[in-house]
Amino acid sequence: MPVPVPRQRAIPAVESGQAHAVLSPGGPSGDTTGGPAGTASAPRATTTPADSTTNLTLLVIEDDPGGSLGVPDMLDATGRPIRIRTARNLTEAERLLTDDVHCILLDLALPSPGRSADTADELTTLQHVLELAPRHAVLALTASGDTETGAEAVRVGAQDYLFRDELDSRLLSRAIRYAVERKRSDKAERRLTESRLRAQENARLERGLLPTPLLEGSSLRFAARYRPGRSRALLGGDFYDTVRTADGTVHAMIGDVCGHGPDEAALGVELRIAWRALTFAGLCGDELLSTLQQVLEHERENDEIFATLCTVDIAPDGRRAGLCLAGHPSPLIARPGRPARLLPYENNGPALGLLPNARWPRMQVELGAAWSLMLYTDGLIEGHTGVGNERLGQDGMVDMVRRQLAQGLEGEALLRAAVNEVRDLNGGELADDVAVLLLDRTP
Repeated sequence: MPVPVPRQRAIPAVESGQAHAVLSPGGPSGDTTGGPAGTASAPRATTTPADSTTNLTLLVIEDDPGGSLGVPDMLDATGRPIRIRTARNLTEAERLLTDDVHCILLDLALPSPGRSADTADELTTLQHVLELAPRHAVLALTASGDTETGAEAVRVGAQDYLFRDELDSRLLSRAIRYAVERKRSDKAERRLTESRLRAQENARLERGLLPTPLLEGSSLRFAARYRPGRSRALLGGDFYDTVRTADGTVHAMIGDVCGHGPDEAALGVELRIAWRALTFAGLCGDELLSTLQQVLEHERENDEIFATLCTVDIAPDGRRAGLCLAGHPSPLIARPGRPARLLPYENNGPALGLLPNARWPRMQVELGAAWSLMLYTDGLIEGHTGVGNERLGQDGMVDMVRRQLAQGLEGEALLRAAVNEVRDLNGGELADDVAVLLLDRTP
């Protein structure tokens, strides 16, 4: 955004970065407090725009054969001299534009081959400089009183503008500090915006991966817990879902795409959405899994990608269920007065994407009047137990859940305790993604 235009004072000539003369007084008041680099929009004098151990460096780009434009000796906010380099053209500027340059002072009247003396060409020169130095602060010099060109320069990307024949050292040093700080602020704001956009994208993907269950009208209670295996990641390759269809059947699924990256997470979302759509369309068991395998084969990056899956369809009365396993560990069931155990897994079919024309038998399971059914991914059972390279495994998980149930844990508290204990036994964060889903029925 353009800032107020200052009253500024002229400066003596400088050639090749060397100051030669004493500052000449400017306007009648000698005021140097206003302008694009001053007053309310300028940073405080105590702000240091660069590392406190280094001097600010200014690169001046201007064609000044007669010495009409010069840059005086200047001090930064800490009292150290501002170093000055001069370049006669963009080619020379590119050679002098090293990492220790903090700010560029560009004369918009800098001639270039084939250009006419109009505002559009002046801004073209500025655009070339901005492309040449995207990380550097840029100050634009315009003809005295040419606020329109100065405002356009700021719109194009310069941090500020100054009048070519109304400068002095105090104003220019303040303008440099202001421009450097504004550039740093712009960078920080851009990083914040990019971070916010990434967070929004992750949130959208997370909503797809970790959906809200559709169980309206069902007496079953639902709980879920998810922890990605990648460091600082929100999402992994595990996915799950639960819905109730119009006939009162509750369908639940949990799956795991091999791998832990964003591509695997995206594929998991696609499979979950496909499962929900196919379930509402009336598909179940082998027919549903065969269709999901086709989705996987069309969406995966290469033939090595596969996914394991467990699906359960619970009858409207809540006492019976159909179970299909595609290379996935069998669910755990806990009932009052009986120890928790795994459901049968003898008819476990292959993981999706491994064998063409594979089949997945649907097993009938008696649940009873009251029960808790826990579906999980292998991240819950593949962590170490702290004893050599021994892993928890399914038997260790069953023993752990039995103990936690005996302590009176249920629902969210049970899943939280299970995931936390598995992580503690592993001695830190788990390498694999972990997803756990719990459905409860009380008489």
